[in-house]
Amino acid sequence: MTDSSAPRHRYAGLDGLRAIAVVLVLAYHLFPGLGVRSGLVGVDVFFVVSGFLITSLLLRESRLPVRHRLLDFWRRRARRLLPALFLMLGASATAAWVIGGDVLVGIGRQLLGAATFSYNWLALADGSDYFAAAEPELFRNVWSLAVEEQFYLLWPPLLLLVVATVKWRWVRVAGALAAAGASAWWMSALAGDALATRAYFGTDSHAFGLLLGIALAFAVQRIPSSTYRLSRSAQLVTSGLGMLGIGLIVFAAFSDAAALPGTLLLASVGSLLAVFAGVLPGSWFGRAIDVAPLRWIGDRSYGIYLWHWPLLVLVSAASGVVVGSAAAVPVWVGAVALVLTLGIATASYRFVETPVRRSGFRRAWRGVRVRRVRIVGAITVGTAALGGTTAAVASAPEMTTSEMVIRAGAAAKPTPMPTTSATPAAVAGEDVTAVGDSVMLASAPALYERMPGIAVDAEVSRSIWAGGDIIDALESSGQLREHVVVALGTNGSVDQGMLKRIARTVGRDRDLVLVNAYAPRDWIPGVNRDLAAFANARTGVVVADWSGAIAPHLDLLAGDQIHPGSAGGEIFAEVVEKGIRDAEAERHARPKALGWEPYAQ
Repeated sequence: MTDSSAPRHRYAGLDGLRAIAVVLVLAYHLFPGLGVRSGLVGVDVFFVVSGFLITSLLLRESRLPVRHRLLDFWRRRARRLLPALFLMLGASATAAWVIGGDVLVGIGRQLLGAATFSYNWLALADGSDYFAAAEPELFRNVWSLAVEEQFYLLWPPLLLLVVATVKWRWVRVAGALAAAGASAWWMSALAGDALATRAYFGTDSHAFGLLLGIALAFAVQRIPSSTYRLSRSAQLVTSGLGMLGIGLIVFAAFSDAAALPGTLLLASVGSLLAVFAGVLPGSWFGRAIDVAPLRWIGDRSYGIYLWHWPLLVLVSAASGVVVGSAAAVPVWVGAVALVLTLGIATASYRFVETPVRRSGFRRAWRGVRVRRVRIVGAITVGTAALGGTTAAVASAPEMTTSEMVIRAGAAAKPTPMPTTSATPAAVAGEDVTAVGDSVMLASAPALYERMPGIAVDAEVSRSIWAGGDIIDALESSGQLREHVVVALGTNGSVDQGMLKRIARTVGRDRDLVLVNAYAPRDWIPGVNRDLAAFANARTGVVVADWSGAIAPHLDLLAGDQIHPGSAGGEIFAEVVEKGIRDAEAERHARPKALGWEPYAQ
């Protein structure tokens, strides 16, 4: 995400590689319909490039004292990163204040994390879930910038220590590769313990790309421009390695990122090959991928990456479209965000980033003061951004609308059974067991009111994989009632084997009602098809159509377009009650002699 090249030298191929990386990220976030399922690997491409480039720059011989070299490096990093970052933060926070609502939740913590390059650790401390959050945070993309900046802070003095104590190049390379392997192993271990966000956000667990870049910088230090390296055969070999590297990156981007660090590590290795092929003296490959369009994008890749996500969130919030981490973004929303991103990033690169990077903060500011119109404009914009940012923090709600309805559901108390008998048409709550996720939890008050005595077991982020154990435990303890309602389709695809297990436990003497799902998530249509197919192939199993019932009433859902408010919860309870009646009617109409297996194929 950063262009770390010094004015004195430019490595071939790196701008083109940055362009490929940021295009993959844009495709993943703005146009998920393109099928770039793991476009987030573009971040790991940036990490490899940064690790290589920063280490290469620091390894150059200099007559400056160590202390001055470090100060000069950090000063150049500040010039490169801070102007565009603070412009984006101020403008985006101000726009969020104008829009209002859920987009403001947690913005104070986000601004602090972004401004101090500690976003990843503050997000983890706050319990953020990168892969399951219902509402996207406005500045979530700066987590990777925080990882890089922590690297920029810690690695330069450590590198000087390594250079002073380890004289053999290949020992340095081996050490960097060993550290990269340890980081990848640590990510795998954390992900295996169901700590995916910790594995992804952690500087320690996501440092393998940076470390691979460091290893390459050690390996090619002072590489000679020999006749052999410039020969035709050598060029063909290195170009082949470079194309293989690009192929690995693209393959990883279109692969499934379910298992960490799998695809991330594959893309990092591909980046390593591509960087190596590009920076060799006289490389054809480096010049080939630095063609004008890619170089133009690569030059502006930092600003493009910086702006694209906040603009996507803001455009979505302003238009009432919900964008989650895995949501299907409407094409028009992605297109608007892309146009705004390219326009703003281009202006930022020309009028903010380039002047400061070349001349420094003071000289760039003196240049602005030459023209009074510019200084008045700068002061006006700065004041508005500062005021808007302050107002955004001051007016931010404590929780999103979805969190409010979920908490209200969790706080709801079961309604006592009425002393008088229920009417024949009513479903007796004492005969109903309901197991579900946060949608059912948000609807709990309406379920208790509509069916007093109902037993509701619902939790946030629960998926179908938890259903089998819960139903088995209720059966073993004698708490599984006549009508069993399962609503576990919101948080991921359903598994046929797990559905069979649940149906087997429910048995032929009970009813099984499967509530389908509604959410702006790309797996929901598949979930609903699978539930319908499962129910249609079996007696004793029916589907309660929550999706069809709530679709005409989306205004009754919270801001995430998933969780129902009080009125939406009443529709959910009505759908559940209808499903129970349908299942009960089917069971009573079943021939007594019919051999029925709810889990049969």
